[in-house]
Amino acid sequence: MTRFEELLGTDFEGQRTDDVDDVIYGGYDHAEHRERVPGLVSLLGDASAADHERYPACLALVAWGEPVGYQAVREATLDPRAAPWYDLLIDRKFSVDSSYGQFSAAAADSRELAEEKGSSELRLETFRSLIRIADREYFEEKLGDYLDEAVVRACLPDIRTVISRGLESIAAGVRYRFDVATQLVDLANSMVVVDEELAVELVLQILRAAPAGRTIAHAVAAVHRAKGPAGQALADYLYLSGNAHVRALLAERG
Repeated sequence: MTRFEELLGTDFEGQRTDDVDDVIYGGYDHAEHRERVPGLVSLLGDASAADHERYPACLALVAWGEPVGYQAVREATLDPRAAPWYDLLIDRKFSVDSSYGQFSAAAADSRELAEEKGSSELRLETFRSLIRIADREYFEEKLGDYLDEAVVRACLPDIRTVISRGLESIAAGVRYRFDVATQLVDLANSMVVVDEELAVELVLQILRAAPAGRTIAHAVAAVHRAKGPAGQALADYLYLSGNAHVRALLAERG
């Protein structure tokens, strides 16, 4: 049995499995996952190991709230496309790398373990690093909706900055390989519970810059989360600018 098979190819009942995700997410219910951490740290840091093994090792460490996993993701975001596993995981919709979306989902799911292990601040900083590349890398709809209120509150300046930078790129005619406008709307939506007026203002700025149907539909989430007049103003805008699908989504507000 190889090192990888021992660490992520064997479940916590000792049975072999080809489903790495089952092992990673099974770790939430098995404290024995801690016994595998040193081996995963070693595998992640081994430049001679296969990229397709180092990537899930990093994913597991993030999901399990381990500082080394968080730090590895933060370092990767400094030069996102230089990560050894970049382009290993390709999104079907846009045919681009989607590894950062997986890291975002893992960080979101690691909340309880991070609290147990005293790594919550590192988890927060990991999200901050991921947010900062949201105008460049695709997250497969696993960023804005994965940010809890505490993270949004702490990272509000970072969210504003990345949205502003993305808008500048859109205005400059930068060609993206994925739907950056919708991704930015999802980020703006996450801000509603913290600053409704600012969130709606940013959503509207994005929609005016890139008024695509998919982007408009995603903006409905801000309406559903809003409680004040800004949310109603956005609802009115979407009703007039959206299609039948958007109006149907708005009707679900209740």
